[in-house]
Amino acid sequence: MSVLLEAADEYAALERLHDLGCTDGLPVVVPTPDRVERMVVASGLPGDVSLGTMGPNHGNASIETVAACAVMAGCLPDHLPVVLGAVRAALDPRFDLTELQATTHAIAPFMIVNGPARHACGPIASGFGALGPGFRANASIGRALRLCMINIGGARAGVSDMALLGHSGKFTFCMAEDEESSPFEPLHVALGYDPSASTVTLVGTEAPHSVIFVGDADDPTAPDRLLTTLGLSLATVGANNAHFGGGTGVVVLNPDHAAVLHRAGLDRRSLAEAIWERAANPRSLMARLNPSMVRPPSGADEPFRAFRSPDDLVIIAGGGSGLYSMVLPSWAAGPHANPAVTAVVDLDQACEIPGFAGSA
Repeated sequence: MSVLLEAADEYAALERLHDLGCTDGLPVVVPTPDRVERMVVASGLPGDVSLGTMGPNHGNASIETVAACAVMAGCLPDHLPVVLGAVRAALDPRFDLTELQATTHAIAPFMIVNGPARHACGPIASGFGALGPGFRANASIGRALRLCMINIGGARAGVSDMALLGHSGKFTFCMAEDEESSPFEPLHVALGYDPSASTVTLVGTEAPHSVIFVGDADDPTAPDRLLTTLGLSLATVGANNAHFGGGTGVVVLNPDHAAVLHRAGLDRRSLAEAIWERAANPRSLMARLNPSMVRPPSGADEPFRAFRSPDDLVIIAGGGSGLYSMVLPSWAAGPHANPAVTAVVDLDQACEIPGFAGSA
């Protein structure tokens, strides 16, 4: 159950929240009882319904407490279905949230939204600058999950959140897949969901790594060069997965790069296989750089792959057209070895708030 605090005014309430460590360091919308209740009503569920407990402090993630964090993050009621979906994904035991919150690695839940929720709960940006400033839904939805991790999960930097440096995705880390511009089937369809379904996929990743590639439609070597660039970028020798040989990697293909690969006859499966094959380093190199993690080669040298299989790559379309795509190496640790977890976004559960201009 949430705790009701008292303050003389909004300014004093905000300062109290900062003092108590309830914010992410930035100003928040004060979660007054009226604001939280309106958000709870938007969920279509009673406030005391529990989604589960959130580590490392195992606080109760009730509809009310999640709604309070959504209010603080600046969410509109329209955004709440995606926030709830993201919380459900984070609470899936396979996501290893407690371990993710407590690791010293710079990791944050990267949130990918698919299906009609991209528009119904936003719009959630997927094109130019989607992971940057200027998009309220992206910023607020991603921030709401982080505030849940702080206030319900109890993650505090240097106390229970032990990331040595962290990265900016620990404020907010949310985008939609650009399904309209993609030549490939959407991520959620590839995962077995109906095209009309809405989903949110969480992957614990590092910050985005830019991948530059200059393509030419008349150059027959372009697809192989691009695939090799993507694979080696995922297997950068400083990344955890390059040393552990596991985890989940994410590739975000801009429209131009996706077109290069599609013209080469690649579909999602063959694309994942080709990148996986190239996401490797010589075992002798990895053994020399970090002998405590990688065994030296026996006999002839061999590639040390950054991922166990092509199934450990999440590939989506997004960003603007041009030179740059993006990869996100991962943690590759935890009891379940850092998998991607997908949850359904329930748009039918949401309830309209009378008189609220932005309600669903």
